[in-house]
Amino acid sequence: MTLQTVLLVAAALFSVGLYGALSQQAVVMVMMGLELMLNGLILAAAAFWWFLAPDPSGQVLLLVIIVAMTVEMAMGFAVATHLHRVRRADLTDLAADLSR
Repeated sequence: MTLQTVLLVAAALFSVGLYGALSQQAVVMVMMGLELMLNGLILAAAAFWWFLAPDPSGQVLLLVIIVAMTVEMAMGFAVATHLHRVRRADLTDLAADLSR
């Protein structure tokens, strides 16, 4: 597998995630699109570190990023679940007043 192949897969993941985040109105689907976009970025960063400078510190940094992304998505799903339970709103336009 070459760097170009991995970057092509990462670009495909990012593109599908961007389409999913922009075209959906459900909060969970938007978050899934964002997750795919972040996975594409992580895959591209891992490919660059693996093919250009195979140093273990790069993989440790990627693990830290993946853990931070997991915690962030868990908090986002918790907010979406709370929003659905309290207001019965699962669409992004119904959650517009969340900042108040």
